[in-house]
Amino acid sequence: MKKIVFLVLTVFLFVECSTVPITGRKRVNFVSDAQVLPASFAQYSSFLQENKVSTNATMSNQIKSVGKNISAAVDRFMRANNMSAEANSYKWEFNLIDDETVNAWCMPGGKVVFYTGIMPICANENGVAAVMGHEVAHAFAKHGQERMSQGQMQQIGGLAVALGTSNKDPRTQQLWNTAFGIGSGLGMLKFSRVHEQEADRLGLVFMIMAGYDGREAAEVWVRMSQRAGGGSSQPEMLSTHPSNASRIADLRNYLPTAKKFAAQYNAGK
Repeated sequence: MKKIVFLVLTVFLFVECSTVPITGRKRVNFVSDAQVLPASFAQYSSFLQENKVSTNATMSNQIKSVGKNISAAVDRFMRANNMSAEANSYKWEFNLIDDETVNAWCMPGGKVVFYTGIMPICANENGVAAVMGHEVAHAFAKHGQERMSQGQMQQIGGLAVALGTSNKDPRTQQLWNTAFGIGSGLGMLKFSRVHEQEADRLGLVFMIMAGYDGREAAEVWVRMSQRAGGGSSQPEMLSTHPSNASRIADLRNYLPTAKKFAAQYNAGK
């Protein structure tokens, strides 16, 4: 087992650590934008070709307008904090897809999609801003790149376990592989929940920076919870996302901090 510890520690010593602006969370990311963004942009273009872009001008214009306002606030923040080169790498784009799926997402580099099915949950412009801020925050914090890095680390960990138990009997090897699979799987779920909470908080800051009412962020999840019949159907530790109740409470608790941060930033523009 010394081999396992040595290999994993060696990998950690050579990966790149950085800090997420605003939240201050330490992250491990060794996947560069140059590796990710060209593929991200190509996949987004293919997705738009293969799916029906909504012809509802009112809703589409609202998505584009809110997206433009929030991404502009993020761009100003980055340029004011010595992140101009990074700001230049984003190619913001906002589209509404005619699909009743209740979802929205953002690819690395700022390519955002809303589905018409989420619009009733958004309910109003501030609700759209809450969801938009959350999705933009995923791109800002480079969660996609970080998840790719974590996936690679998980593969390395699996290899380390295999090497470290290669001289053991098959039953022992199976026990170690099973333990690693369960442990690393739960760890990945936890990372995903961390990303979701961070995107909630960053998105709250960004929507307020852009002039929207941050109180609506929690209300979006109230409506989501009502649609789901009251909450998540599985324990939070087994989910990639925090429970609706957790998100509502966290957004309401974080609102004063988000307002303070946004006010300080806007005052210094």
